[in-house]
Amino acid sequence: MADFSDFIQPLLETDQYTVTPLAGDASSRRYYRVVADKKSWVLMEWEPFDKIEDFPFLSVQKYFDEQSIRVPKIHSYNKDTGLFLLEDMGDLTLERRFWEFQDQEVVIPYYQKSLDQLIKIHSLSFDAPDGRVCTAYKNEFSVEKLVWELNYAKKFLIKELLQSNLSEELEAELDAEFLELCERLYQSPQVICHRDFHSRNIMLSFNEVCIIDFQDARLGPPAYDLVSLFYDSYVDLDDSSIATLTKYYKDNFPHFSSLNLSEDQWDELFLLQTIQRCFKACGSFASFKVTRDDNRYLHYIEPTLKLVLSRLPLFKANSTLERVLVDKTDAWSAL
Repeated sequence: MADFSDFIQPLLETDQYTVTPLAGDASSRRYYRVVADKKSWVLMEWEPFDKIEDFPFLSVQKYFDEQSIRVPKIHSYNKDTGLFLLEDMGDLTLERRFWEFQDQEVVIPYYQKSLDQLIKIHSLSFDAPDGRVCTAYKNEFSVEKLVWELNYAKKFLIKELLQSNLSEELEAELDAEFLELCERLYQSPQVICHRDFHSRNIMLSFNEVCIIDFQDARLGPPAYDLVSLFYDSYVDLDDSSIATLTKYYKDNFPHFSSLNLSEDQWDELFLLQTIQRCFKACGSFASFKVTRDDNRYLHYIEPTLKLVLSRLPLFKANSTLERVLVDKTDAWSAL
């Protein structure tokens, strides 16, 4: 473990503290708990950066905090070392609370509290007087970005992990299908999206919900965040819970009617987003194995791919992606 004393000691004004590594997430960031005099903080180790106003973590944290969206406070940072001292929100995630109870009626209120924070995020683009205040307004889920996420999954899941040798013709068909899906999805109204709104990025502290991993916030379809939460690979929300939470979101999002979506349009966009987001998640899980030899996420691939396969016939008959995945069923079932 690196020596962080030059950063920590002046902030705490003492050398009587401990630094303990925390379990990492799927990113390259590293986290530690710093404890001194019965107080604790989280130390985040990231890459150095230049312009403070253009560094998404700082920009989004400041903006969300100013808009009463609960994110960890930043006590200090050093742009030359990429070190941050953050508010310690504890270790209880929404995922852990879900599996502790294993009773979805009991855990629904925590999801509703999480949706309350998400609704605040989705409301920003309606309420903000000037979109230049945050990097989230400078990025979007363009067609190109949505397709990039699918191609990421094609590369790491289909080609590298499952060892599929796609013919030029089949790959061209797959690329055309990806483009069609993303062009249709891009017709969705845009809101500020968190981008990775799932149960491991929602902390519960003293019955309060706090949102983390927000630095990739950008303009995009509201369904992106909802699919991330409702079809989260780390938990298993049932259809009844998803229906309850969807209704809660629609009833409590003050700008939902401004999206001008009929029920059929909403359902179609939600379907397309489920395919896109869940297939992208499988690509991420595969990449951890391929690039870092990290096996921890492999067992999430099969149930997530089954969800994708269940939706593909509703997107189009004789889907190319469906044919590619079915041909490799034995391979991904064995992961």
